[in-house]
Amino acid sequence: MKEIENHKCHGGTLAVYEHTSTSLNCDMRFSVFLPPQADNGKVPFLTFLSGLTCTHENFTTKAGGYAYAAEAGLAIIAPDTSPRGDDVPDEDDYAFGKGAGFYLDATEEPWNKHFNMESYITTELNKLICDKFPVLADRQGILGHSMGGHGALVLGLKFHKLYQSISAFSPVVAPMQSPWGQNAFSKYLGTDKMSWKNYDATEMMKRTDDRSQYPGILIDQGTADDFLEEQLKTDLFQEPCARANQKLIVRMQEGYDHSYYFIQSFIGDHIKHHEKILKAF
Repeated sequence: MKEIENHKCHGGTLAVYEHTSTSLNCDMRFSVFLPPQADNGKVPFLTFLSGLTCTHENFTTKAGGYAYAAEAGLAIIAPDTSPRGDDVPDEDDYAFGKGAGFYLDATEEPWNKHFNMESYITTELNKLICDKFPVLADRQGILGHSMGGHGALVLGLKFHKLYQSISAFSPVVAPMQSPWGQNAFSKYLGTDKMSWKNYDATEMMKRTDDRSQYPGILIDQGTADDFLEEQLKTDLFQEPCARANQKLIVRMQEGYDHSYYFIQSFIGDHIKHHEKILKAF
């Protein structure tokens, strides 16, 4: 692991690192914000998953979350969205390939050599963070935006023992019913749509018997989001959550779009959501 940059930030530190990933077979970068409380012991932490075309830099430089995280005493990890490098296969499509890893483990060639973002986020990077930084492995939350919101919901539901708290901005809640998801799943996972259901939060919730014992999920969605009707389909997630007794807060934010200005406006609420859950243990 190599440190690329390091800055004092809201009394804590913000650093960017690069390492060689065995899951993705390429070099990857991620940022780590440590609040000032980390000087005196281990702290809970959040993993933020970014959306299509993004890297670790989008959240790190645009989200405005570190003042809230410093106050709450939470660390924040922001990984890249996808494998990178000249050896990684790609297509001329912003919604597929580099920049569009969809937080799954690909099964189809040539994608399965590199596009294993589920394993990278939940196993390899998670172990690296817990081994190298003053964080509490048993107090983690996950959140994300757009494709990353999809990732946060799916990984949060699938790895519920790892992530105690979940939230999302403008998530793709039903990728099997989204052109983005259909395109990516067909190429990464093949034609067997049963395998797609393992990466669709709405389908996962439909197969869940009872989640009444789990903390609530927070979703913020802008009403002026150009992708809402065709790609995001926020409303599809609400009925299966109600049927599974999953506590869910969906806030339709009037006039907000899909940008990081939207995330900046409500990131404080999301950090408080996670803080309340993670500090209750």
